[in-house]
Amino acid sequence: MSFTRETLPRKLAELVNLAGEPERLLIAYSGGLDSTVLLQALASSRESHRKPLLAVHVDHGLHEDAAKWSEHCRSVAATLDIEFLELRVNVDLDSGSGPEAAARDARYEAFRSIIRQGDWLLSAHHKDDQAETLLLNLMRGSGPAGLAGIGEIQPFASGWLVRPLLDVSRASLRAYADAQDLARIDDPSNEDRAFDRNYLRHEVMPLLETRWPDVASRLKRSAVLAGEASMLLDQLADSDFNALGARPDRLPLAKLRQLPAERQRNLLRYVVRELGLPSPPAAQLQSVVADLIPAREDAQPLVLWSGAEVRRYRDQVYVLPATPTSVPQNVTTSTGGRFILPSGMGELNLEEGASSGLSEAVVARGIELRFRSGGEEIKSVGHTHTRKLKKLLQEEGVVPWMRERLPLLYSGGDLVAVADLWIASSAASEPGIAVRWKNRPPIH
Repeated sequence: MSFTRETLPRKLAELVNLAGEPERLLIAYSGGLDSTVLLQALASSRESHRKPLLAVHVDHGLHEDAAKWSEHCRSVAATLDIEFLELRVNVDLDSGSGPEAAARDARYEAFRSIIRQGDWLLSAHHKDDQAETLLLNLMRGSGPAGLAGIGEIQPFASGWLVRPLLDVSRASLRAYADAQDLARIDDPSNEDRAFDRNYLRHEVMPLLETRWPDVASRLKRSAVLAGEASMLLDQLADSDFNALGARPDRLPLAKLRQLPAERQRNLLRYVVRELGLPSPPAAQLQSVVADLIPAREDAQPLVLWSGAEVRRYRDQVYVLPATPTSVPQNVTTSTGGRFILPSGMGELNLEEGASSGLSEAVVARGIELRFRSGGEEIKSVGHTHTRKLKKLLQEEGVVPWMRERLPLLYSGGDLVAVADLWIASSAASEPGIAVRWKNRPPIH
């Protein structure tokens, strides 16, 4: 379809039926052809949508002209009377995912940090991007979800990620930009065939178009059908998920084993998405099904991929963010009795006014947070004898990989609390100061 001033307001009105009225429209604005057309079209259709606009430019710091590009974007936004925000990110080029993926991850993490309730983040992905994404995912061996390509609208942070140009071709956007004489940035990296997407765009797609001129439309239809298949698989996974207890970070082993291998894989993909973790490569997913789930009872198997892992302990399969390889170091309490724990382990708070907990005298002496070094003992409330902490953790069923990461509270050199599990009887009182572990990872 061709792109005119009326195209965007019509599409936004359709999407309101799915997501409700947006509070603000945020535009992911790189300064390139596609996002420039999107920005200008939104500015010129203000009377139709009547929403505040914010142009958001991400500076990845990967090109020597990055500062010039940012200034160009700021200037264009000012000309269009649109509020402008620049976000600077650090791209982890050593992540192992490749520079394109690393830059994308950093960019979307930055976008998440500014989304408010009810915001729509608009991205200028178009029909040709959709075709390239489908082919890329096909080459990566993706399943139906990957072959469904780019979604038109989906939840994102506390708002929505919206791609209103998926029915519009790159050629149509270029024609519109030329007719409007829109100034835009030409990023030279877009010509580098070393990047997979650029190779497809400049080498493969033109060749396909000589045989099938409407190849992008054909691939879009395939993406729609794959999306329908993916939706049905998600419904099946949701049914299995609820039957297994509806807890994504752990799955009961006995019930999981009752599912056929293909439904195990389908369910694992589903819970990984529910947890917001990186998608598992096919080899790791197969290793979970073929090696981890059927492993012997006393084994503690582990399957890792970038940013995530699957573990098994006793009768549970745990799906987790990747556990840091280093054991956390001791830290000292901050003012107010709030401990920010390392490596994404949440925070430990001392909260007054509880029915039982640490005595005020113990807390007044000062609290130090440490981690296990071995040989710790505690006589906890409700027990008549001092016990080895190692034995208590085994009896409590604390998962092995968290035992060295449990925060321990000391006062005057004495162990007075083990996370939010036990308080030493000599340090306890009723009422008392409770130990609360917020956003803690699974420990049982």
